[in-house]
Amino acid sequence: MLRARLTTEMKEAMKAGDKERLATVRMIQAALKDRDIEARGNGKDPISEDEILSLLQKMIKQRTESANVYEQGGRPELAANERAEIAIIESFLPKQMDEAETQAAIDAAIAETGAAGPKDMGKVIAALKGAYAGRMDFGKASGLVKAALAAKG
Repeated sequence: MLRARLTTEMKEAMKAGDKERLATVRMIQAALKDRDIEARGNGKDPISEDEILSLLQKMIKQRTESANVYEQGGRPELAANERAEIAIIESFLPKQMDEAETQAAIDAAIAETGAAGPKDMGKVIAALKGAYAGRMDFGKASGLVKAALAAKG
């Protein structure tokens, strides 16, 4: 479904002459193709929707880090380019969970996995990634999970 949407978006960007969007969608498709080739080399099927969402989140994280480095280096035009790519990539992700939804999901995952303390953090994060790939910021969530487990342990 997401693959088809990417193809459609690429065609629409070509027709509209939207060079930024076209370049970003092509970049996403190239990264996707690399992952598919890697999976095929390991004897696996092409990557799943959840893995595509995870790939998109990783791309956003990379661009956020790059934008911050560019801003610190006094290159606001390059930072703006990175932020424009982030906005385009985010348009392919499902609606992100707000803090209350994230906290509720973390509490449910802790209860579901029977996590008793900080040593169980990996179990909780794995459960969250399985259930909320593409909808949750796992960078922020890991801090919340750590705090919740520290309070338990």
